[in-house]
Amino acid sequence: MDREVELREFVSARGAALSRAAYLLTGDHQAAEDLVQEVYVVLVRRWQKSGTIDPEAYVRRILYSRFIDGRRRRRLLEVPRATPPDAAGGDEAGALADRLTLRDAMARLTPRQRAVLVLRFYEDLTEPQTAAALGISPNTVKSQTRVALQRLRELAPDTVASFEGVES
Repeated sequence: MDREVELREFVSARGAALSRAAYLLTGDHQAAEDLVQEVYVVLVRRWQKSGTIDPEAYVRRILYSRFIDGRRRRRLLEVPRATPPDAAGGDEAGALADRLTLRDAMARLTPRQRAVLVLRFYEDLTEPQTAAALGISPNTVKSQTRVALQRLRELAPDTVASFEGVES
């Protein structure tokens, strides 16, 4: 099969998942689109040379490396946010408020901590898989997960209940 056809098939099959992961990392649709575009640029440039490398792991590594490197360059300390809707609107409004609170708390984590949490709990990777995706040791994954979850518990104690008991 032609490598260009393989690339198109891979992008069409995994593009939506890549976009969702980018959104979870950035917390912003436009920033997620920009991140995915950066990943695609790198992927297209290196696709011919990637050969027998697992494309899923390769793209994941590019995504998380670009996110962490980009955050280091930008160093946005505070992102303006809209205030959550009034909680009197019922369960839907409460759920939205919880999502906004959790999103804001995630935005206050370091890029690596966010990447570890997204890989471990959204993409459901094991510690060794997460370590391989980020190019760090499994022990670093464990410690980053522990610190990130503790920080989330401090920032959003009522909305982090879904993480409780997962990892300490």
